[in-house]
Amino acid sequence: MKNFDYLHHRKKRPNIMNGNISSLLNFLDKSPMSFNAVDTISKTLDRAGFTALKAADEWNIEPGGRYYVTKNGSAIFAFIIGTGDPDAGFRIISAHSDSPGFRIKPNAAMKSPGGVVKLNTEVYGGPILYTWFDRPLSVAGRVLMRGSDPFNPVTKIVKVERPLLTIPHLAIHFNRQVNDGNKLSRQKDMLPVLGIVKSELEADNLLMRSLDIDPAEVVGMELGLYDTTPAMTLGADNEFITSGRIDDLSMVHAAMTALLAEAATPCAATRVMAIFDNEETGSGTKQGAASPVLRDILWRITSLLAPTSSQAFYRAVARSFMVSADNAHAVHPNYVEKQDPTNHPSLGGGPVIKINANCKYMTDGDSAAVFAEVCRQAAVPFQYFVNHSDVAGGSTLGNILTSQIDLRGVDMGAAMWAMHSCRETASTIDHCHITRAFTTFYTL
Repeated sequence: MKNFDYLHHRKKRPNIMNGNISSLLNFLDKSPMSFNAVDTISKTLDRAGFTALKAADEWNIEPGGRYYVTKNGSAIFAFIIGTGDPDAGFRIISAHSDSPGFRIKPNAAMKSPGGVVKLNTEVYGGPILYTWFDRPLSVAGRVLMRGSDPFNPVTKIVKVERPLLTIPHLAIHFNRQVNDGNKLSRQKDMLPVLGIVKSELEADNLLMRSLDIDPAEVVGMELGLYDTTPAMTLGADNEFITSGRIDDLSMVHAAMTALLAEAATPCAATRVMAIFDNEETGSGTKQGAASPVLRDILWRITSLLAPTSSQAFYRAVARSFMVSADNAHAVHPNYVEKQDPTNHPSLGGGPVIKINANCKYMTDGDSAAVFAEVCRQAAVPFQYFVNHSDVAGGSTLGNILTSQIDLRGVDMGAAMWAMHSCRETASTIDHCHITRAFTTFYTL
């Protein structure tokens, strides 16, 4: 059954700010998992004249050329080769494709009394668990099908469009203290309900039937849950965005939009968009920021452009700058005390430069000054985030990447509320400000 109210809202929502926000909302809806996000980005780059490369193939690149390469189907690296000297450097914007949520375990079907089938899931990253209860959920990700070569199964990207599951909350009558605090078991309390069946065999095949896939052909899968409620704007003047996965897909969208907006503009430096996976679990995978994947790509580009120079790569890195784009905490109207007393970024206040004395971010005085000047050149406001000294913060891509590459760079993001909730809130004007700043960064 279709959710009429939400579909009606989607049809009526305005084309805000020259379509940038409408484009963001559509991108969020198409990208419930990192595999879906990379698939969407790849198709967008294809339409924009980018050439897909494979790591296992010989590369042929030329100045001004547009290329991209994927890793694991969940990370993607797009670049426009510079028109200057091979060691002119790189202008890099990095972000991540993954978000906290739930992943479906193998042999997931669990039959309960009354023939109710629930799915065995595992928590991915650090979601706010309570926000996932009683929502219309569905399934997305990738399924690996049997192919002619055991080492190369056929990948099928899946996204069930209709609401398929829910995680029902226990009624208050069985837990009168629920509003006073209730510790949740990830294994017991957070399992989604899929349907009602009459036999064990039917229970085992129910998920594959919902995906319209023959179970006999499946050799592996990586599937997760997502909230089917569409991304949308809200507020008296549509000043807010509400959606799942704003962290960090809004930064992915801003980087992609900026790269494509100026793709035809010549630039001496090579412009790079680096979208990693698994930031929410520490980046320690072959497609994560702690791996050498970006360094290898940059080295490969430089060695192809300057095959006789043994130092071109190191000169290029020394002349490079990276924007590590991952969202930031806005001052919360109900919890102002959680913010630093003098640095409390607000929704609508522009890009947020993130600073930490203990080096959880890569920002230093030099890189903060560079990005502040980029914002001034773009005519957009900017603000700062520093942790309240009694509240520990997290880290992000920037300082992880600097363990692989000796880069100057800044950590920044969009101010937002409810980070890691099933639905997060950000600002429409901030997204436009950041897209403009990124566009300027790629052209200076």
